Amino acid sequence: MPTANVRAAHPSADRRLSTLVRHLLPSSPRTSPATATSADLQAFPTMASSSVFAGVAQGPEDPILGVTVAFNKDPSPVKVNLGVGAYRTEEGKPLVLNVVKRAEAQLLNNQSRVKEYLPITGLADFNKLSAKLIFGADSPAIQENRVATVQCLSGTGSLRVGGEFLARHYHERTIYIPNPTWGNHPKIFTLAGLTVRSYRYYDPATRGLDFQGLLEDLSSAPSGAIILLHACAHNPTGVDPTVDQWEQIRQLMRSKALLPFFDSAYQGFASGSLDKDAQSVHMFVADGGELLMAQSYAKNMGLYGERVGALSIVCGSADVAVKVESQLKLVIRPMYSNPPLHGASIVATILNDCGMFDEWTKELKGMADRIISMRQQLFNALKTRGTPGDWSHIIKQIGMFTFTGLNSDQVAFMRQEFHIYMTSDGRISMAGLSSRTVPHLADAIDAAVTKLK
Repeated sequence: MPTANVRAAHPSADRRLSTLVRHLLPSSPRTSPATATSADLQAFPTMASSSVFAGVAQGPEDPILGVTVAFNKDPSPVKVNLGVGAYRTEEGKPLVLNVVKRAEAQLLNNQSRVKEYLPITGLADFNKLSAKLIFGADSPAIQENRVATVQCLSGTGSLRVGGEFLARHYHERTIYIPNPTWGNHPKIFTLAGLTVRSYRYYDPATRGLDFQGLLEDLSSAPSGAIILLHACAHNPTGVDPTVDQWEQIRQLMRSKALLPFFDSAYQGFASGSLDKDAQSVHMFVADGGELLMAQSYAKNMGLYGERVGALSIVCGSADVAVKVESQLKLVIRPMYSNPPLHGASIVATILNDCGMFDEWTKELKGMADRIISMRQQLFNALKTRGTPGDWSHIIKQIGMFTFTGLNSDQVAFMRQEFHIYMTSDGRISMAGLSSRTVPHLADAIDAAVTKLK
């Protein structure tokens, strides 16, 4: 027989298989070489039909990304996704900026470029230019070499690296985050080794800032506590402090030696002005104090999938900055070794070229202006319909998101009856709207607040 001939021709293979079986099978009377065959391997647990991971529980969908999952499953032709935190054109399409295409073409045509590893800290030009962009080229902290900047995996990675650095090297391991905040913030800092607490931020009654509550909670925080601050375009509420309020926050935090940790995901994307959207940061850097800054280029350059970001730590002296950078390397090396090259090269190319930089700022303002226009159109549509309630917060809030004030029942109703998708807290992405979909959303909101109060 063919099989018997093969087996007879390779007796040594049988012996090796039998030896392997004896080692792998659970302790029991030894299987004799004569009876051990490849069929015996089926009894080994890792090769059985059930898995050693069978007891792993099904994880819940991410509350934000899960919205898109549900949206994609909906066959309705009128469905609208207002959950995704990414810019869309008037036609509802993702946008690749023209200046990004130009920068990529320039990189592609540079025959001297290679694909070698970056240093642990990332692309040097990217780091220098990123610090100048957020702090200002004339910032004393930059001129005095008091800033340690490392390239990270977008804003999320920057926050995580910063959190782990603080857990290892800062005397106070409690971080206060605004209530509400981006849903990933508490997870990032908890896994980084910090204790997460919250401070009051949003007032549902006014759909604005609970400034008094914010001041009271920061006043009650222990000296030295870390305070997470959204640099602009607070996510998810779209509610920002005024310049005067920022100054009061700065004075209070410095008087109590509270450590600022800024999250800047929307510089230039909120108002259309890079400097205006960094004003809060400039105020803190100008006083000579220390802080941490997490930057992302996902929104303002549309580099969502490139995962481009930076963590900067403003230190008390240049000597301290050198030591801080050395410790940041020790955080990064076992985490992801070093960051990717392509996205950072795009950013550095644009920021280092005057013509490209100007083109970028114009495209950036175009995105911001479209979002502002969507706010006005939605407000006007609700006003025209006589929708119950005061909807002026839609045009007072700023940035990508609006906290509508809709409750979870109203959100569920709008999904069921109008195929409009948003997070259960009533947050909508204004960037997901268009002139075509505004009337549909206004009809849905009007129906929801009229039928479900």
